[in-house]
Amino acid sequence: MKLKQRVVLLAILLVIFIFTKVFLIDNLDTSAANREDQRAFHRMMASLHIELDPRLDHTLQSPWEIAAQWVVPREVYPEETPELGAVMHAMTTKKIIKADVGYKGTQLKALLILEGGQKVVFKPKRYARDYVVEGEPYAGYDRHNAEVAAFHLDRILGFRRAPLVVGRFVNLRTEIKPVATEQLLGTFMTVGNNTCFYGKCYYCRETEPACADGDIMEGSVTLWLPDVWPLQKHRHPWGRTYREGKLARWEYDESYCDAVKKTSPYDSGPRLLDIIDTAIFDYLIGNADRHHYESFQDDEGASMLILLDNAKSFGNPALDERSILAPLYQCCIIRVSTWNRLNYLKNGVLKSALKTAMLHDPISPVLSDPHLDALDQRLLSILATVKQCTDQFGPDVVLVEDRMTLSHL
Repeated sequence: MKLKQRVVLLAILLVIFIFTKVFLIDNLDTSAANREDQRAFHRMMASLHIELDPRLDHTLQSPWEIAAQWVVPREVYPEETPELGAVMHAMTTKKIIKADVGYKGTQLKALLILEGGQKVVFKPKRYARDYVVEGEPYAGYDRHNAEVAAFHLDRILGFRRAPLVVGRFVNLRTEIKPVATEQLLGTFMTVGNNTCFYGKCYYCRETEPACADGDIMEGSVTLWLPDVWPLQKHRHPWGRTYREGKLARWEYDESYCDAVKKTSPYDSGPRLLDIIDTAIFDYLIGNADRHHYESFQDDEGASMLILLDNAKSFGNPALDERSILAPLYQCCIIRVSTWNRLNYLKNGVLKSALKTAMLHDPISPVLSDPHLDALDQRLLSILATVKQCTDQFGPDVVLVEDRMTLSHL
């Protein structure tokens, strides 16, 4: 064989090798990842039902110790949590040994210490389930049931970045007042036959107390993250100004995402993709109030964006605030795993899954039917937004692989 023919043959073989590597092997890897996404989805669906059962037969640890050990830089709890029901049972039944005003913030809450020393945040009921909050998407009081629903949606989406939340009924007269600090106790009052309190916060007013039904108050309790994982607060790059007539840069600058990508921690690591996951999460629940967010301290952008404070959600099922999706449609990128999960949840699966997940919460029904219906409609809008991106830039640009191995050791 002549030298020229050999060179041509080698070139052909090289092209075949590259084709095999790029189109066959990579596609096999992608298919394997997609299959794992599908298996993870089926595992989640199989574990939707959480029975609030106090038994922990296989361990001598307390529920609080178990939950503390779950927390790692990229998860608040692991995918498989046979003890989840026991932890949530403890959250809703353990004796309250101390009650204080909530940590600083704009909305009414109480900080409770449960038997065993576990902190939880109690948010009281302010609205009936079918009450529609009019006005801006961030208007109104916090919604306790929104915290419960958001936690279960976090499970369904496979993010596992929201602290545990469960509904709870408390007797303000017998469970709270005897163990309340003077600061909290000083905000109690009686309105008609109902025991009420107004707490201490930026918007807390004596004229706007939260009132129990007699002495029994419905609310949500959120599990405090372990103190060994201190939090760092960040300004959300797509935060609102909350000032009439003044727009944030992202609201008028079409190239805003390009600027964000050049700043830390969004120039590398998973944080920008976390922002986009969170935008999808917030759009589904109708939360336009994430002006700041928390991560673990000194993480250099590697830890998750923690889905805290989701109570400004599920206010108006008829309002789909598209601006919440700005990180998605301005950056036009999304995790492949998130994209796969969203597709598995269409055709009514999301509504059904969330309804099933919340069915046995102590304050069930957690959401009214219009809010559940809105979730499915908003999901369609998200899928359509991603399709617009892939039509414009191609799926290879828009769908980003970001699969991090998690450790619970």
